Amino acid sequence: TGDTGQGARTWIKQILSQDMVFQHIKVIYPTAPARPYTPMKGAFSTVWFDRYKISNDCPEHIESIDSMCRGLTDLINDEIKNGIAKNRILIGGFSMGGGMAMHLAYRFHQDLAGVFALSSFLNKDSAVYQALKRNDSVLPELFQCHGTADELVLYSWGEETNKMLKSLGVSTSLHTFPNLNHELSRTEIEKLKTWIVKKLPAEAAKTS
Repeated sequence: TGDTGQGARTWIKQILSQDMVFQHIKVIYPTAPARPYTPMKGAFSTVWFDRYKISNDCPEHIESIDSMCRGLTDLINDEIKNGIAKNRILIGGFSMGGGMAMHLAYRFHQDLAGVFALSSFLNKDSAVYQALKRNDSVLPELFQCHGTADELVLYSWGEETNKMLKSLGVSTSLHTFPNLNHELSRTEIEKLKTWIVKKLPAEAAKTS
């Protein structure tokens, strides 16, 4: 929470010693607008949505989640207007960003190529689960990573989210990183890059 798209980009660049670039894929790092954030006693922070508390055992702040989903839908639509096919778009993020991506994809954009969620979770009674209970279409694949030493977003929350989504028909993988706290690691980013290229192969690789 509190970081910006540019901050995330810099963080990944430090970990990889280079930018995360692909020859055939454009990477966008959006920034959440600043809003009062309840877990920080209402202080303004660049967060994707509000939380009543940092716990998987309370209701979701659905109003702030849904208003961000509308804003991010505009971002997706801009790319589609620029000629990018919807099934060539992946969304994801770290921590709240991953939670946001799961709401956006599994509730509103089930025809995206995939979702990644790093050190993220959904609340126990998430609106995402409710939406998927009523769904029978093919869903975007989920790539999840979580450190076992995460003290902010517990590993068990990420694991439970993965199990729930799997039980609701999402094709998921959960990559576990021993001793990793609420942070990113090089191995994790490398794995993510490999997955991205697998989900979005270069168009030229297609043979008739």
